[in-house]
Amino acid sequence: MIVVLSMYVNIGVSLYAALAKPNLVKKIIALTILGDSVNTFIILVGYRFWRPGVFLQPPVLTNLRPTSEVIRQFLEKAVDPIPQALVLTAIVINLAVTVFLATVALHMYRHFGTVNMDVVGRLKRYEVRKEMA
Repeated sequence: MIVVLSMYVNIGVSLYAALAKPNLVKKIIALTILGDSVNTFIILVGYRFWRPGVFLQPPVLTNLRPTSEVIRQFLEKAVDPIPQALVLTAIVINLAVTVFLATVALHMYRHFGTVNMDVVGRLKRYEVRKEMA
């Protein structure tokens, strides 16, 4: 219960930072933390708790023609692989998005001299007024 509550708090804080902070680097860090928190939450949802002393061996099928009883025992022990596959995909996508946003932040810093979105907005409005005059 405490782990789930801490995940919700972590997701909430990272959403707040991504939406409320004007610094683009802080937004990128918050989005990375958000992605990692969601991935951890998905793994937690797909996790199957083991009762002490019940499952002494990992769930591995060693027989090429398992019986229905062996399959039933395997399904009791095995973890759902779909959340794990989704998390692996999400990690790769999160890395690509983070690299892309870091590149955008670097180009913005080179062009405007800052990564503060409030200052960038003012500078863009100033440039537009300057071009119109």
